[in-house]
Amino acid sequence: MTQTNTPSSLQIPSALALPLFKVVPLSLDTANSIRSRRQDDFGNKVIETLATGKGPCRVSLRPFKIGKDRRLLFKHSPFEIDNIFNQPGPIFINKANVEPYTDVNRFPPTLIADQDLPITLIGYSSEQVMIYTRQLSQQEKENIDTLITEIFNQHINIAFLHARHAEACCYICKVEPIRR
Repeated sequence: MTQTNTPSSLQIPSALALPLFKVVPLSLDTANSIRSRRQDDFGNKVIETLATGKGPCRVSLRPFKIGKDRRLLFKHSPFEIDNIFNQPGPIFINKANVEPYTDVNRFPPTLIADQDLPITLIGYSSEQVMIYTRQLSQQEKENIDTLITEIFNQHINIAFLHARHAEACCYICKVEPIRR
């Protein structure tokens, strides 16, 4: 695995100002299946709770309203290939139907602003082999759009990134490069 130092420049040249990545939240199909079946893909019963933490919801990528939102907890694998790097784990979605995250060419600002949410970016090859990892400082998190673009530009063998909670290791979302 490769870990790079803090980028020397956190400015995107104007020629590269076009979106160079896409944030992929949990699909509505998956969320709707979980809501209706009340069972995850591993055969576990879905657990419904009142939000005691901010989450985020993996569909909307917005924080939960503590003490107000009902959320569903289930086991999820964000991978397409079953291999040694497949990392299933617990994630939350809102019990209510929510709109999926749509500003996909930038990392969710509500997650950037949450100073209590430590983020790790993990890069995988097209064979789903983990080849890159980086725990973000708060400064890097504040400049995450530029950092993601630089990671994809400097490491062309990275097919996608997973954003994960750096302490709980929970999957947050997938980030795919837009290569022109």
